[in-house]
Amino acid sequence: MSEHEIPEWLATIRDAARTISGADLTRFLPPEDSDARPGAVLMLFGEGDRGPDLLLTERAHDMRSHPGQVSFPGGSVDETDESPTAAALREAQEEVGLDPAGVDVLATLPELWLPPSNFAVTPVVAWWREESPVGVVDPREVHAVYRVPIEELLDPAHRITVTHPSGYSSPGFLIGDDKDLILWGFTAGLITRLFDYVGLTREWDPSVTRPLPAHMLGIRQD
Repeated sequence: MSEHEIPEWLATIRDAARTISGADLTRFLPPEDSDARPGAVLMLFGEGDRGPDLLLTERAHDMRSHPGQVSFPGGSVDETDESPTAAALREAQEEVGLDPAGVDVLATLPELWLPPSNFAVTPVVAWWREESPVGVVDPREVHAVYRVPIEELLDPAHRITVTHPSGYSSPGFLIGDDKDLILWGFTAGLITRLFDYVGLTREWDPSVTRPLPAHMLGIRQD
């Protein structure tokens, strides 16, 4: 299946990704004089056993930064990368063993800024045209790999507001087989804003809150 033969449900997302602005996605955009490090993430849509889905990873729980965080495959854009797209595909191959040959890139979203780490991240929207086996390549970096059905992300029963001890709160999702894994932060915000823009979001109750788990705060529980 070529890029021109993508499923109808994905065509809607592709078209939205090509027209959405940075302000539609976040209030954090790289300042004009920013010295932010360039990064890229792969927002890979597939057609799994349980319907349309997104590929996500769970970072190792003992990493110094963002332990246990659920995120898209991705990382820094290296000098050897031709583009953010090339970086996103390379990182996905290194992290989960994805074969880039089976991926069709549909669009790149506007560059978004992560002030705490000073990263300017380009999300790359893609279609998993020919699936390849994926899994944990290096357990020191990745704890688990998930294919999360879009239907589960849209289900109001799996929508929550995640609260941080600092007082910060943001939209989140409950994922995993037992719906006990929290997806929040940059990744959850990107999914939320894109689905809002497309018109896929269903009404949910933001008063349902969950605190960020201790292991995602870097707090060891021996």
